[in-house]
Amino acid sequence: MAGFGFTPDNSGEDDRDRENLEAVMRQMQEQIQKQFEQLGISGGLAGLGIPGFANASGEALPLSTVRDTAKKFASTHGSQPLGTRDLTAVNSACEIADIWLNEATLFPANSSTLVRAASRLDWIDATIPGWQATMEPLASGLSGAISRLLDEAMTSGGDTGESPIPLGAISGLLKSFVGSMIATQLGQAIGAISTRAVGAHDAGLPILEPARPLLIPENIDLWAADTEIPKSESYLFHALREGAIARLFEHNPWIVSYIRSAIVEYGAGIRIDLEAIQRQAEEAMSGADGEFSIALDSGVFTPEETPAQRAALSKLETVLALVDGWADDVATLAAGDRLPAIAALRELQRRTRATNAPAQQLFKTMLGLEVSPKLSREASAFWSRVREVKDIAGRDNIWSGILPSAAELLAPDLFLASAEIPDDLSGLI
Repeated sequence: MAGFGFTPDNSGEDDRDRENLEAVMRQMQEQIQKQFEQLGISGGLAGLGIPGFANASGEALPLSTVRDTAKKFASTHGSQPLGTRDLTAVNSACEIADIWLNEATLFPANSSTLVRAASRLDWIDATIPGWQATMEPLASGLSGAISRLLDEAMTSGGDTGESPIPLGAISGLLKSFVGSMIATQLGQAIGAISTRAVGAHDAGLPILEPARPLLIPENIDLWAADTEIPKSESYLFHALREGAIARLFEHNPWIVSYIRSAIVEYGAGIRIDLEAIQRQAEEAMSGADGEFSIALDSGVFTPEETPAQRAALSKLETVLALVDGWADDVATLAAGDRLPAIAALRELQRRTRATNAPAQQLFKTMLGLEVSPKLSREASAFWSRVREVKDIAGRDNIWSGILPSAAELLAPDLFLASAEIPDDLSGLI
């Protein structure tokens, strides 16, 4: 493997080598600094572990950077403080939803008595630890990919002095840069989600500990602003969905591990595109603006096209669809004929999912993964059919066994037949 690929000048002198290295490092530092300054975050570069930057934290995904970036983004777009009416509306909706859900799912109400309403900024504070636990494998995967790349390059002689930028000198910079880059992008994604998500589980991810319903009144009002749906019904609809997913996560902790393991598997398959880094660096060195920028969506960091990598993405997309589809079936059953606008609410939810779902927004930004809204519709039909064939307990008990694949969502009867244990096992001996 070649060195970092920055084209050397004709001289090849040590002084010129050091100047090139320092120039690229300055450009990278300045680019990060600009990103933070645009967000209005002061002191955001502390902890990167780059020469001239103090207080290295050693975190693969710096939590303070994620939180500060997310809250600054949310503040820029507005975050209304909670009022008495907001608290009353949310608490009332959640209390009613708990009663209705008891008839629609096997899983009991959540044990947490913590607050169930949040402003956008409060929502960020409450979910940031969960976001870090869920997305840190991505940062670790990138850091590991850089370490493997540099070790292989130096072992194969890539750091012999032929390249004007020694790999050993830049390795620490790149590792720190990646952690800060991911933290900044994740913070921006979380901040954007906070302006649209109606609750903590709107993305179908386990980002709240302990799991419990947590609704954002400002966003629920925005969600149904252009409809004639009564406000009380909108609150009840989202309280049912939030409550259902919170119950699912609290009483099936293995699902939390299952979702996070898919992200771990994805992160383990990440590689570094040396040519993309070289191309960007050369353009920066010769360009008029002299600015060096590495972004996740620029092709520098891409997944390996291996069966294991594709399986990890399919696993993640399918389980997110299963969670979303199950919540739809449970909420619809719980509402029954008590919510006159249930059909309109479900249709609005589907349209929102098709255009701007939180999970789609996050994973497209961070992983390049398109979470298909079509798969969520298929999952909802799957759970509804399973409940018709079995019953509520039979539907919910599937979560304690082997989950269906994406293909099996289209054939629930075949899935149920394959999952049945025959009364007479003699033919299997």
